[in-house]
Amino acid sequence: MTPETPIRLARFAGIDFESAGAARGRTDVPVQIGLANWSISDGHSKPFMSYLKSSGPITWSAQKVHGIREEDLKDAPSLLELWPTVRDQLSGAVVVAHGKGTEKRFLRAFPGHGFGPWVDTLLLSRAAWPELPEHSLSALCLHRKLEDRIRAHCPQGNWHDALFDTVASLALLEDIVTSFDLVDLPLAQLVFPDTREWHQQRSR
Repeated sequence: MTPETPIRLARFAGIDFESAGAARGRTDVPVQIGLANWSISDGHSKPFMSYLKSSGPITWSAQKVHGIREEDLKDAPSLLELWPTVRDQLSGAVVVAHGKGTEKRFLRAFPGHGFGPWVDTLLLSRAAWPELPEHSLSALCLHRKLEDRIRAHCPQGNWHDALFDTVASLALLEDIVTSFDLVDLPLAQLVFPDTREWHQQRSR
């Protein structure tokens, strides 16, 4: 997959982590992972969610956001134990996240993994709709009326569930690609968005 690959030929793999929360003297760790795929040709596929074994307690503030409890992590695998699944989902794909910093940081558990290129739907949405007052994933999906589509693929989830947010980021990417008619443009337009080309493409 290169920056010149047409968007219509790319496979996109979404990823989201929910974390235990930062605490004084302790490094933040993931407690849930969500993975899913999307492409122009195959649509949405391969949803996967797992809780993750944590080396520390979940902070009250983090639990208030995502609702994950210590008992949810009982017998959960470690992130390293899920390496075959993560590798299968992300290898050879364009990796998608909303605010990719957290996901890239937690994937350092796999040194030299080589996943990428990355598309950040937070940066894309700011480029696409700079006039919006908020660019959080939930606010964007509600504004774009994507929630029913997301729930069709993830009926048991909700915001700040790792799989739900993964599917939401892919649904948002799909919305941007189709709304701006980007399917025949190269991947570079998503990795390094230039909205001048987007608007020219839509007006043709």
